[in-house]
Formats: sequence, structure tokens, C-alpha cells
Amino acid sequence: MTIDRLNSMDPIRDPMKPSQGGRADRAGKGDSISISHDASFKADLFRASEIAKGAPDVRADRVAELKAKIDQPGYLDDAVLSLTADKILDQLFGKV
Repeated sequence: MTIDRLNSMDPIRDPMKPSQGGRADRAGKGDSISISHDASFKADLFRASEIAKGAPDVRADRVAELKAKIDQPGYLDDAVLSLTADKILDQLFGKV
């Protein structure tokens, strides 16, 4: 039976210098990934839905603006009331 050394000493090779054999040449190459158009679209859609979920249900600035308009004496005239009533009837019964 013969037992070989695990780390045989090669008199030509310096044991303190790391060997370059078997290593891939990584100089000048970086890691990269590629994202499909579909994945990018879905990520944008997800971000948009998260922003929408975080938005308030009631736009307080718009409500305050409309309340200020209604408080003005000249805003609610017959033309505005007639137009509003027509829109309500159209939504309830459809356009005639």
C-alpha cells in the first residue's frame, strides 16, 4: 500500500504564492442582472398601487374649496341648481 502526501511540495513552485490555475478570469467583468419588461411593468404597477393605498380617501383640499364656493352668495343660482338636478337625474335614470 502506498500513501501519497496531501500537500506535496513542488520544488519549482513557491508554496507561499497562490496558484492561478483553475481560477476564472474576473478582471474587468462585473455582476449583472437582466429584468424582463413584464417584471418591470409589474413592479411599477405595484409601486403605484402602494402609493394609491397610502393616499387619503377624501381630498380635504378639494372639499374645502367646494365648501368655500358654496358659501359664496352668487354661486348657487338657478342655472347651477338646474344643471346639478339634471346630472343627478341622468345618473339615476339614464339620459333621456
